[in-house]
Order: sequence, then C-alpha cells, then structure tokens
Amino acid sequence: MPSLLGREALLAAIDARLAAGGGVALQGPPGIGRTALLDTVADQAAARGETVLRLRPARGERVLAYAGVADLLRQVPAEAVAALAPAPRHSLAALRQGRPSRTGVPALARRLVLPELLAHCARTGPVLIVLDDAQWLDPESAELISFAMRRRPGARVRMLAAERRPGPSRAVRLCPAPAVELAVPPLSPDDLTALLESHGLPCRTASQLHRASAGNPFLALALGGAVARGPSWRPAPLPEPVREMARERLALLPAEALDTLLTAALATEPTLGLMLRAGRDDAARELRAAVAAGVIEVSGERIRFTPPLLAQVLAEETPAARRSQVHAELAAAAYDPVEALRQQALRTARPDAAVAAGLAAAAGRCAQRGAERTAAELYLLAAERCTPDRSADRLDWLVTAARTAITGGSPALAGRAAEAVLAADAPAGHRVRARLVLLDLAGQALAEMGETFAAALAEAGDDPALAAPVRLRLTWAAFLVGDLDAGADEARRAEEAARLSGDLTIEAMALTMQAQIQRVQGEDRWQDTLERAMALPAAPAPDWLHYGPHYMAARFALFDDRLDEARAELLRLLAVAEHDRVGEARVEVLRSLSEVATRAGRCQEALRYAHRAVRAAQEAGLSPGPTWYTAAVAELAGGSLEAAAGFARRGIRSSQQEGDSLYLRRLLHALGQAQVRAGDGRAGVATLRMLRDQEAEAGSSDPMIVRWRADLAAALASLGEHGEAATTLALAKAAAERLGSTPALRGYLHRAAAIVNSESGQADTAADLATAAAKHFELLRQPVEQAHALLVVAGAERRRRRYAAARQAIGEASALFRLAEARPWLLEAERAMARTEGTPDQGLTSTELRIAGMVRDGASNREIATRLYLSVKTVEATLTRVYRKLGVRSRTQLLSALPVGEITSPS
Repeated sequence: MPSLLGREALLAAIDARLAAGGGVALQGPPGIGRTALLDTVADQAAARGETVLRLRPARGERVLAYAGVADLLRQVPAEAVAALAPAPRHSLAALRQGRPSRTGVPALARRLVLPELLAHCARTGPVLIVLDDAQWLDPESAELISFAMRRRPGARVRMLAAERRPGPSRAVRLCPAPAVELAVPPLSPDDLTALLESHGLPCRTASQLHRASAGNPFLALALGGAVARGPSWRPAPLPEPVREMARERLALLPAEALDTLLTAALATEPTLGLMLRAGRDDAARELRAAVAAGVIEVSGERIRFTPPLLAQVLAEETPAARRSQVHAELAAAAYDPVEALRQQALRTARPDAAVAAGLAAAAGRCAQRGAERTAAELYLLAAERCTPDRSADRLDWLVTAARTAITGGSPALAGRAAEAVLAADAPAGHRVRARLVLLDLAGQALAEMGETFAAALAEAGDDPALAAPVRLRLTWAAFLVGDLDAGADEARRAEEAARLSGDLTIEAMALTMQAQIQRVQGEDRWQDTLERAMALPAAPAPDWLHYGPHYMAARFALFDDRLDEARAELLRLLAVAEHDRVGEARVEVLRSLSEVATRAGRCQEALRYAHRAVRAAQEAGLSPGPTWYTAAVAELAGGSLEAAAGFARRGIRSSQQEGDSLYLRRLLHALGQAQVRAGDGRAGVATLRMLRDQEAEAGSSDPMIVRWRADLAAALASLGEHGEAATTLALAKAAAERLGSTPALRGYLHRAAAIVNSESGQADTAADLATAAAKHFELLRQPVEQAHALLVVAGAERRRRRYAAARQAIGEASALFRLAEARPWLLEAERAMARTEGTPDQGLTSTELRIAGMVRDGASNREIATRLYLSVKTVEATLTRVYRKLGVRSRTQLLSALPVGEITSPS
C-alpha cells in the first residue's frame, strides 16, 4: 500500500511503537490528516491478518451512554464471543444494545466483559483497536475502554487513537501503557505540492495554498479549486466547509479572547503591546488561551494566526459597527501616524476628499523610504475613498498602487488595483500600465496572456514609451515557449521603441534578450550585442536585475566554464538582489550560484543555494519549475538520485502546465541523468530522446547550455544501441565545431566517446579517451566531472583485465568525490570498486554481460531481443563476440564459463 504523502516518518514511528506494544495517541487540528493515518495503519494491520476493531464516534454520540463501546463490541469475532461463559455473554448482549444499566448488569460485570473478549481475540493473533475522534467518545464507553486497556493480556492488544486538538487530552489516557502522544504536523511545501498535483491542481498554486492553509491538507484541497480557477495573485474565496471549520475552531474560545483576536485580525502588525494599548487589558491571558487552542502563534511580541484564514473569517463575520469601533481603538493606540491614518480610514468606506488626499500624501512618503507594500495599500485606500470629482486622481493612485504593490511583493494588492483601472473609463496610458502589471503577475505563464498582450499593444498605439515595455514582455513570452525567431523580432522592436522614448533600462534589457537568443541560435554576434547592453548607463532596479546585462554576462560565464568569474559577479549581484521585494531576482541569483557551485565541485554549497532558492520562490509565489531544476541538478551531484528525480518530475509537470519549454528541456535532461544513473537506462534514454526532439523543434543549438548530447550517446551505448550512439556523438561533435565550442566541450565528448568505444569492445581506445577527459576536467577545476571520467577509465581498464589499474582509477575518483562531498557519486564509486574486486568479468561490456546472463537463464535469442528492445541479428552478433572473448563455441560451453551469481540478468 503506498504511503501517505509526507507522512512516511510519522507512519514509521507509529509502526515502531505499536510493534513494541502499548498505544499511540495522535493529535492535531481538524483537517490535518489524522483519519487518513489511522486508516492506513488499520489497513496494513488487517492485511497482516491482525484483528482490527475500528471505532469513530460522531459529535452527537457524546451524550449517548455506552454508544461507543456498543459499536466496538459489535465487531468482535464470533469465535471470541462463543468462548464467553453465560454470565459475561449476558453482559455483552446488554452492552451491544447500549443499555446495560437497564438490564440489571452489575458495574463490575460491565467492566470485565471487554478485557475477557480481547483476551480471547489475542489468542489467535495481535489485536489493534483504532479509535478516531476520541473527543466525541461518551464518558461511559471511555471508562470501560480505559479499564480494559489497563487489564489487557500483554502486548498483543494495542491501541491507536486520535483526537482533535486543541482541547482536553483523552486519547492518550485511553491507550494501554506504554503510551506515546504524537502530533500530526502540517505538510511541508514540497509534500503539499505533490498532494495538490495528485488531485489535478497546478504546481504554481502550491506556495499560495501552503501559506493560506498553514500546511493543512484539507484546507489546501478545499481552497485549491478556487485558486486554480482564478489568476495566481487573486485570493481564493473561502468555501463554506473551510468557513465552517474556522468557525468551529474559533468557537472553542471565550468571548473575551475573541475580542482580543478581532483586534489582532484588524491590526497591520499585531503585537501584545498593541493589544494592551488598544484597551485589551487582559490580552496576555486571552492570547495564551488562543495559543493553547491552536488559533495563533506568538513569537516574541508578534501575533500570527494559524492558518491566516482564521483572521479573515473572524473579521468578515463581525458586524461592521464592531469592526469600526476596533479600527478606532487601533488608530488611537498606534505610535506610527501612518498606521493611525490607515486605521481611521478603515473605519468607514464613505468617500472623503480630505481623507483620500491625506492617504495619498502618506503613501508617497512611505514609497520614498522604501515601504512599498504600505505605500501600495495607502494608495489603494486613497483611491477607494476618493470623491467623484477627483476621478483623475483616483486613476493615478490606482496605477501607482498597482506598480508599487508589485515592487513591494504584494501581488494581491497589485492585481486588485490593476483590475480597478481596467474597469474604469481610463486613458490608454493608464490601461497599458495596468495591463503590464497583470503581465508581470503571470510569471512563467506569460504564454497564456495573449488577450492581454493584444489589448496592451492596441492601447499603446504609436507611443514608443508605452509599446517598449509591452514588446519586452512579448520577447520573454516567446523565449519561454521556445519561439526564438519571434522572440528576436520582438526584442528588436522593444529596443527600437525604448531608444525612441529614451528608456535606457528597457533598451538594455531588450539588447540582453537579443544576445541570449543569438547565443542559443548559435550566432557569433551575441558578444557584441551584450557589450552594447552593458555599455548603456542604465541600472535595472533590484526586482529587474535578472533581466539585465550583468546578470546575463554571469550566466554566460557559467555556460563557458569561467566559474570563478561567474561566482564573483553573482555574489556581487546577490547583495543587490537581496533588496528585491518581489523575490524573483534573488531566486535567479541563488539558482545561478548553486549551478556554479555544482560545476566547481562544492556540492553541499550547491545544495544550500538550491534549497534557499526553492524556499524563496515558494515564499514569493513564483513558478517553481526553474528552482526545481536547480535543486535536481544539485541533488544529482551532492544529494540523492531519488530526490533529483522527484524535483525533475515535478518541474516537468510545472513547466508543461505553464508552457515553459525552456525549463522543460532542462528538466528533461536532469531526469534523464537521474534515471540512467539509477540503473533505468531504458527510461533515461527515452527521456533524453524526448529532449532531443524538443530542442530540434525549438531550433536551439548551443550545446554549452544544456549538455545532454554526450549523456544520450553514452546511455545509448550502454543499452547496446551502438549505431545510434555513434550517430548522436558525431552530431554532438559537429554542433560543437560549428559553434566553436569544441574546446569547452572536449571533456564531455571524450568521456562519451570512451563509453561508446568501451561498450563496442574497443577498451584500449576507451581508456585513452577517458584519461584525456579526466585531464581536461582537471584543468578546468571541475573535480566531479574529472572523477566521473576516472570511473569510465576504470570500466575500460576492467574490460582490458587490468584490475589494478581499474582499482587505482576508482580510488582517485573516490578521493575527488569525497573532497567534493558528491555523495551519490561516491556510492557509484563504491559499487564500481566492489565489481572490480569481485569475480573478473572477462572483459565483457555491460550489454554483453546482460545477454550472457539471459542465455544462462535459458532465454532464446528472440526472447532476449524482445526484452532488450534489440533485433535478433544484434543479439546474435553480440553472442558471437561473447563466445570469442570467453573462448567458447556454444551455449553449453558458455554456461560452464559463467559461474552462477557472477552475472545478474535484467528483470
């Protein structure tokens, strides 16, 4: 049975505790997944042949005496009931009816029935009692079950109970000793993403839903449908089941605590001090009660609702008059005059010209000191309080609110303000600027914004100042979907419009995109274009940094293996990107630093940068595909192949959902590598072939960016596809020569050629080529690639029966892998050493070993061809080589030459 997403460690802890006897009590808020865990453990126990008794009382049964124990006893096997004496059987019948006291059954007899029944059940095997929603169990049943657990017959009777928390703890008191209480934690962002995907929801909703649900799977799924139907920036409407759950949790608190929580919900930054200043004199005690109820978390002075939607429900379901009163109290309590003005404005939604002007002036001051989020909210409030005679000011404030909210990292405010502009009778300039905000909110999904692009171009007309930023975004959209010709055309138009309007920043970014496209298409002039961009006296704002020429120069240095240069420039850019409120520039720089560290052999540093990028993208609500690609690459080098494949698969689905063909191809490369290195060469080759076809369709030809060709050739050779492997390698060499990148790719090409030659039986040539590749990577100071080449050297030496030389190469590779902390590679080196120190393989290639093993197991040539996807002629030719190498002439002689256990046939 497949494990629950993100619950593997908790399930293992439950199993370990139950195996030792006793009980486990799970606790957590509604929707956290307690029932799913109980069902999984119960089903696994039943599959093992254990007696499983399940009990799940409902809320209304709390007042029905003996209702729970009656349900439990109805599930007891008939043979256990038959073993009872007449008197206990009478007590059992009364308990099953839920009316023991009315039938004259003494209290002691009632207590003894369940322990005796469990003793009979335990004689035939282990017994597991599974109790869900223990908080609704009636007191009489709880008393009988607790008594039975104290008198249970040894460790063969166990209990797994669960209850909603917060609330009085009952479940752990019902469990037999030794009992342990375990909290069911929220799902991590990655696990929640996988859960959402399994229910057909897009990856890009994951970070938004994780924040909204605080990792609660029920809340995330309930909110997910509404999120998926709307733009990524628009807050999802709360479904009624979610509201009802929020009401239930809030209803656990007394009225005084709810009043304090309402004050916190309406405050911009709620703290204990603010609650006291707002008149909540008993706030400390009331907040402690809310913390115990799991409604809020308090860190130092700061108050945070968990999940945040509790604050939304509390505020929305409070009458307007009471909300107005609390806003007035918060205004009086505020030290900051801007916050006081904001709270005064929120008291009423009535238009007021003086209030609107004051809010706009305060917004301008906030923007000047870098408080963009607050400025955006104040501009939006000013627009909403504006009187009809100030409609021009209203539109100006809305446009400013939209752009300021983008730079302040508040997509919901930005989208709300932009849509308000488009809903009004606004001038063309305002409408274009509003549409640009919506385009920027689309992230990697720009390809889906065709109508918005068309409307923006129509409204821009002949105005180059308006057209330039639209054309620039059209360039990005075309590049993401792989339409390089269209992207180049739009980049030239954007450059021209920016030059006419004097916008040096957009001109520099348009030239940067031209250079990137020219390089991908294999044009030599990309360097001149990039130098023109860098010569312009323009410095993009921190949130546009990753579209600027200096960042692209660092990326090109990475592609060209100028790693020290790339790292130095990226570290300088990271200091600037840390001021990026949107988060995208910071994510991109972190990603690039991770890729530099991977190639330079600093594998654990690469993992740290990669996972920082993943977290930053999740916090900013950005498209996850690019960061999952970086994480996959880092995991391939220093983490685990399983984690790498997981990141790659999720990234592929995300890129497909968003039409991002650029990162789709990169993620296919990462997945193909993970599959080949994990031993699934057939799947890896299929993945890399898919990448090859997609790149050919897109017209991308720079082999330095995604270096998949050598990997495909090597994987094909290991499967015995020698002809296609040689053709792929020849095409890779031709592409490198055409673009002048042969020197940089020499190591990859030599290493791949060594594998192709080795698998074709040319071990001498293979050893020379692999040795040359190792020396090339040593000069480039890329230790992981160097050590990989040394493993290929070892394989060739082993086939030449030079086992000492093979062991020496593996030892050198292991030392390099260990120094680089390249953990998955180190495991591969250990396996290679084990093969080399074992029985000699008589110089057979991996394909020859597979076929020889299948012959030993009795397979015919046709069966072998079918299972390995080869032609019968290829199998026959391979067997001829095997016979020659082993000095035999028949299958019978081959069997005697292959000791049992020397070769493992493919399954």
